Amino acid sequence: MQMPIKELGIKMSERVIEVLSDSFLKILLPGIKVTIPLTIVSFILAFLISLIVAFIQHSKIKVLVPLTRFYIWIVRGTPLLVQLYIFFYGLPSIGIKLPAYLCAFLVFGLNEGAYMAETMRASIDAVPSGQLEAGYCVGMSYLQIMLRIILPQALRTAFPSLMNSLIALIKETSMASTITVVEMFRQAQIINGRVYQPFALYLEAAFIYLMFCSIVTFIQKKVEKKLNTYGGVK
Repeated sequence: MQMPIKELGIKMSERVIEVLSDSFLKILLPGIKVTIPLTIVSFILAFLISLIVAFIQHSKIKVLVPLTRFYIWIVRGTPLLVQLYIFFYGLPSIGIKLPAYLCAFLVFGLNEGAYMAETMRASIDAVPSGQLEAGYCVGMSYLQIMLRIILPQALRTAFPSLMNSLIALIKETSMASTITVVEMFRQAQIINGRVYQPFALYLEAAFIYLMFCSIVTFIQKKVEKKLNTYGGVK
């Protein structure tokens, strides 16, 4: 006997609720153990790269400036997914084999570093050049001036854009699933392969990503408020 449509709908709803309740922690835990650490270490690498590239461009080192521009051109002009595939699937063909997590860390750091480098360069250039000259007048070296005078002001200007890069990086880590890294989205795919509830499971994964990004956005607003207070802006 055929099951009534209403009863069938109730059974399906109960099934979806059961799948979501069982899978929530199974998706969340890889997010905490893999997605967040991968985001943090990649962001640190990207930030260090952005500082180095921005300093080179600001100091106008003739030999290195073309190299930094070439790096930015290549990275920003090619898809992140292609870069992941080159590192994970392409490098072994020339004898270089890296673990999946290390590939993801390097690619995310190099990719985001190119974008953040432009942010830092523009922020450093926005600091009045007279402060650099004043630093030289009191006997400070270029590095001392950059670290003690220019960089703190540039970071205040760049902070919103850097936080946007961090939020973007949280979402971009989902691409690590394509090179076998079992992060949050990959775990959702694994569970879906077993229970086949793609709509519900991927919505659940999206919700967890949204939670992570919302926390970062909340922190960003709090820090920006503090920076504006210290800077005399109300």
